[in-house]
Amino acid sequence: MPSKSLADDNLQSIIIEVEGNPSEHKRYLETYHPFITVIATYEKLFNGLALQGSPDQLEKMGTLDFVKAVHSVQTYETTQTLEPIIPFEEIEKDSPDMVLPSELNNTTYTGKGITVGVVDTGIDYNHPDLQGNYSGGYDVVDLDDDPMETLETEGIPTNHGSHVAGIIAANGSLQGVAPNAEIRAYRALGPGGSGTSVQVIAAMEQAVEDGVDIINLSLGNSVNGPDYPTSIAVNRAADLGVAVVIANGNSGPDNWTVGAPATASKALAVGAFANAHTAPILYDALSGKKVPMTLMMGSNPWDLSMDYEIGLADEDKLNGKIALIQRGEIPFYDLAKEAEEKGAIAAIIYNNEEGNFQGAITGPNEQVQIPVVSVSKEDGEWLQEFAKEENHPYIDTMYEEVPSGIATFSSRGPVTVNWELKPDVLAPGTNIVSTVPGGYMPLQGTSMAAPHVAGVIALMKEAKPTWTNEQIFGALKTTAVRMDDEAGNPIEPIGQGMGLVDPKRAIETPTILYNPSLAFGKINEYRKTQTVNLTIENTSNQDQTYSFHIPKKRKGLSWKLPMTFSIEAGEKIEVPVELSITSPQLEKGIHQGWIELDSEGETYHLPYLFINETADYPKASGFEFTLKPFSKNEFVYRLYLIEDTRYVEVELYDPQTLLYDRTLLRLEETQIGMNEGYLELRDIGQAGSYLAVITVQLEDGRFESYETELYISP
Repeated sequence: MPSKSLADDNLQSIIIEVEGNPSEHKRYLETYHPFITVIATYEKLFNGLALQGSPDQLEKMGTLDFVKAVHSVQTYETTQTLEPIIPFEEIEKDSPDMVLPSELNNTTYTGKGITVGVVDTGIDYNHPDLQGNYSGGYDVVDLDDDPMETLETEGIPTNHGSHVAGIIAANGSLQGVAPNAEIRAYRALGPGGSGTSVQVIAAMEQAVEDGVDIINLSLGNSVNGPDYPTSIAVNRAADLGVAVVIANGNSGPDNWTVGAPATASKALAVGAFANAHTAPILYDALSGKKVPMTLMMGSNPWDLSMDYEIGLADEDKLNGKIALIQRGEIPFYDLAKEAEEKGAIAAIIYNNEEGNFQGAITGPNEQVQIPVVSVSKEDGEWLQEFAKEENHPYIDTMYEEVPSGIATFSSRGPVTVNWELKPDVLAPGTNIVSTVPGGYMPLQGTSMAAPHVAGVIALMKEAKPTWTNEQIFGALKTTAVRMDDEAGNPIEPIGQGMGLVDPKRAIETPTILYNPSLAFGKINEYRKTQTVNLTIENTSNQDQTYSFHIPKKRKGLSWKLPMTFSIEAGEKIEVPVELSITSPQLEKGIHQGWIELDSEGETYHLPYLFINETADYPKASGFEFTLKPFSKNEFVYRLYLIEDTRYVEVELYDPQTLLYDRTLLRLEETQIGMNEGYLELRDIGQAGSYLAVITVQLEDGRFESYETELYISP
């Protein structure tokens, strides 16, 4: 085979999905396409090959009969760097707002002998707190064995994977949850933290092939469905014996916001717990309006003590004002820097779609000195009208004490189609101090919560080497601490799952509930009886007696629970939990609550959930529209559907005037799950930025629609 340098500027990389045996196709390519290099073969989690060659040679791959799809590896030209990094000695470690990962480890274990695969943006393996535990990995973006974070010479630089790795197993000035665990890095997300689902799956496959014990996935998308390709790959990895931990997502506090692959049934999905802290809010005394704000990652703190005027972004001068900017295609750094250069005292970036969002400021060497925050679309539009009032009113900053609980940004469940409860558990996810290239930084998100749990699982695998992943997951859920609101009432299950993880309690638990989150599905009949078989293991060395609390009577619900029962030491049994539901006697929508199981002085809280007839879940999600790799005149579309439909229509509107432009796509033969296909350039119309409105007509005649931004490249 002709040899090729991986550094050859003329070479490009792709990943192809194939029908049949990938190894046979590898031999075919080596024989009949000798100028293509097969870098990797994937057959555990999906069927595919990673290829490298010239663009002309790679373009031919899409014409081969056995090729299902071609996934290009994105390349970027923007050269930017990270925000200045904090030296460890300058971090306010005693501040109640700062969280060190080691604080979660209340055991004597360190994760020794356990290997954790971090599928992310790569890691800075030269960091003094990471280099000792780094044991190799792979780069699926560049298809080589150097999974370093993206450097500023390669595109928009990254730090996410290093931060995640430090939470798990930093061992230096900063200590991770499991400081003696090994870290293997798999770079699936390239410059700016971007990558395809196939790159993520390929990175997971390589991690499984390398024999890691745990995979951490602090990434996800907006598809709330259990059978998205990455979710399927996660379940397959679990079947192969790997414990997979996934961030639940940062699209809260709305319901139905958990996205794939956290929707995978065999993974542990982690939501974010927020410590008690002081948070700034904007306040207008006249109307009583309060506007909560989320500090951008890398921003200076919001410490304004006076009232200030709101200025709109299109104003020529913003001297002494708080700049109000709508989110769009321009990077957050550039938006904030422009406001600062116009004299703004602070910047607010509001969402261009429903809900809140997490943002980060990355950019050239010169740091943005003003504080930068994000707010919801609704609050941003209110501030815009406030700013237009004739008397140019001023708005105050107030500081509220926020009690501990679920972080507002943490995505909520449940999952559509299979109606499962997610997240499974909570872990610390706000103001987490960890490693980044060049130093340390506090970040927040469920991306920070998941590696806490990956570290805890490393502790548990060291402490309980004979336990299966199912036992470990069950023990973590069984012993998680249920969270209550300020009034002392349990926070709803779709926000917290089983509650906040406790490593010591999980290791020492005398009981494991394998499936304590009781999902009874979607009820469409007049009356239906559903049974969940709860698996209970007595892990102690003596017999134990168990009994359920009989739930309070509620119209339309009837529970049938076993009477007092015993389980012998070391034994495991199945216990039926039966719920009869009379649908017309209950409101439509989500029904959730808790039942309690007592044993030897311990009370275990088991969340339950069912959907009565229907709910406000999204009927379609995850619309993608991109140019087919190596094609100049063919586009590929993908859309995930939750229910059977009569048709789906995608209409395009001008994002400024909101005037209808044209219909991009109409599908009349659809299926539940992923729908994909191709459109010719001549059929899609003019390139540019649009507001896409996806309208679904359901089988019962009802219409559902949602909006998303869409950019059609020329």
